[in-house]
Amino acid sequence: MNVKHKVVSIDDNKLNLMLIESMLVNMDVEIVSFISPTKAYEYCLENDTDLILVDYMMPDLDGISFIKKIRTTDKEVPIIMITAIDDDDSIKTKALEAGATEFLNKPLKLYEFQVRVKNILALRRHQVLLKDRAAHLQNEVEKATNQIVDREIETLSILGKASEYKDTETGAHINRVALYAKIIGSELIDDEDMINTLYRSAPLHDIGKIGIPDNILLKPAALTSEEFDVIKTHTCIGYRMLSDAKSKYLQAGAIIANSHHEKWDGSGYPNSLKGDKIPLFGRIVAVCDVFDALISVRPYKKAWSLKDASEYITSQSGTMFDPNIVKIFENKLDEINNIYLKNQDE
Repeated sequence: MNVKHKVVSIDDNKLNLMLIESMLVNMDVEIVSFISPTKAYEYCLENDTDLILVDYMMPDLDGISFIKKIRTTDKEVPIIMITAIDDDDSIKTKALEAGATEFLNKPLKLYEFQVRVKNILALRRHQVLLKDRAAHLQNEVEKATNQIVDREIETLSILGKASEYKDTETGAHINRVALYAKIIGSELIDDEDMINTLYRSAPLHDIGKIGIPDNILLKPAALTSEEFDVIKTHTCIGYRMLSDAKSKYLQAGAIIANSHHEKWDGSGYPNSLKGDKIPLFGRIVAVCDVFDALISVRPYKKAWSLKDASEYITSQSGTMFDPNIVKIFENKLDEINNIYLKNQDE
């Protein structure tokens, strides 16, 4: 289907408009003529246009002023300025500086006029095609990028579940910790991408348990001090597994794995970090992980009540946990409890 180019013609003289219309009649264009440049401007704001023909000398808005006005909203549409003043180079210069594409003198010569219009419309057609092609390519890039992100998220999910098969922790626990972390993180972080990174990376907090021997990791009784020292190495193992990755999610996961057992007072492990020297993601996940572990059944313990677990978190403010994060935890406790109730272990 052949789509006609739309041409807008502006001149305060109706005879000149009729002349231009007659010169374009055989060029397969749709022409819309205006005596008023103000009405023409309003039309151009609301309609796609392929070419504007504008006279220079007009009473309420001269051609150069019209071009300047159009260029504030449309930087691309071709504009031909037409004037009867053929010996004033300053007008031509001002018109071109204002954004005119071409400049023609009256009286218009039929052949020259038609060739100029034909060439400009051809360029316009290619311009639109290139723009459409660029938009299509951008769309394809976005689709490909989304597919890569989806695969990366799928990989994160698989990695997060990997420790589940080595440990007594369940997939529901891993999912809940991530959801708790997102709620708390949203109160501390303005950047949506950073919040999403926290949410996607939190499930990797115990990935290092893959490297802990089963006889220690799955022991249904109290651990000896030597066995607990082995358990503590899961933080460093997790960090080594993830830290060299290029993925922002895996890099964040490495930081969380290495810091979620640090304590606010510096008595944690593996590096005895204190206060805000502990990475923010690690401080957030520490609260979430301990709370969910307390309210979950384990072979070596019964589940705590939500009330007892939340009171324990509060009691450890400033000792085990960042006081600011504990305060947010308390304020968001209803939401956190709802997450627990909606995401039970199978």
